[in-house]
Amino acid sequence: MTNSAKVAIVRTNNRTTGVPKAIDLLNINPVQGKRVALKPNFNTADPCPGSTHNDTLRALIQKIQAMGATHITIAERSGPANTGECMQQKGILDMAKELNFDVLNLEETKPSDWVRIQPDGSHWANGFEIARIYNEAECVVQTCCLKTHGGGGHFSMSLKLAVGMVAGRAIGAPYMTEMHQSEHQRKMIAEMNAGYTPDLIVLDGVETFTSGGPAKGERVNGDIIIAGIDRIAIDAVGVAVLRLLGTTPEVSTGPVFAQEQIARAVELGLGVDYPSKIELITNDEQSKQYASRIEAVLLR
Repeated sequence: MTNSAKVAIVRTNNRTTGVPKAIDLLNINPVQGKRVALKPNFNTADPCPGSTHNDTLRALIQKIQAMGATHITIAERSGPANTGECMQQKGILDMAKELNFDVLNLEETKPSDWVRIQPDGSHWANGFEIARIYNEAECVVQTCCLKTHGGGGHFSMSLKLAVGMVAGRAIGAPYMTEMHQSEHQRKMIAEMNAGYTPDLIVLDGVETFTSGGPAKGERVNGDIIIAGIDRIAIDAVGVAVLRLLGTTPEVSTGPVFAQEQIARAVELGLGVDYPSKIELITNDEQSKQYASRIEAVLLR
């Protein structure tokens, strides 16, 4: 467990300025002098929040380059979409040439590129395999969307982003079928996170799905960028924002930290264990007022 977690809140509809502003509020530099493995949300190429907005990705890459990252590799496994086709449709390969970063299609890897993980008390029959690039990275940066998940996850933010780090059908791995057929799906999502540790997380809530998801859903303007390093804190704040916007019964019910993804992540020691340990950071009046509303939901 960690004693506290700082989470930056920026009220904005401008991703280009909002992303670096949120990162600056954290007053940290975990990327300087390091090779960065960057995990976006490219399970499909659907418009944000169905997938990471290209403006968010561009702003994040340019920011961490300016912070002194020595190299950036986006590594992703899409699903149900084909990873290569998803990257092509979103123009990521062209962006890689323009901004000088690498792209690793995790569907085009070999067995040695994966590491088997079996967390304590796991709900996975025989553990799972996570991409070595994330398991052994000098630095991991995530950018996730703010949305509900109609497929059983209930919500899809930082913790759920780990699904695209785990081996899938392209290499004959059964993990996605096992997870989606299990009554413990949300706990298994949290357990996927035992295989890596993020150093920086940016959550794009400029647009959200308040129901449906992950590819398509009820689209609402959330007008928020959230940043931090603690997966539990990020997702807890995201759930609070969804509740303020009006969301599904599954996401609205009970204490935020009783949500199964979050509760299991707490059991695994992946971050803060109480909402009172989350410190919301802002530097403008609009963001400060909204942070007060978020805090009230978290502590309810």
